[in-house]
Amino acid sequence: MSTPTKPGKQTLKLEEALAEIGLSRAAFYRMRARGQAPRHLKLPNGQIRIRRADLDAWFDSCEVREAC
Repeated sequence: MSTPTKPGKQTLKLEEALAEIGLSRAAFYRMRARGQAPRHLKLPNGQIRIRRADLDAWFDSCEVREAC
């Protein structure tokens, strides 16, 4: 279940985002260390949230265009 925020600012818990894109927590943290993870928010309690728009944009940027 996504976290309620302002309209148009839907956020996902880290576990929700990782389940959606099929990525493990360890892989996410490795990608984060290399600056390759989706943009995310770190809350004061240490939890991570990812905006729906940021996750979609990151996933779209992973698209590979094959040469014909």
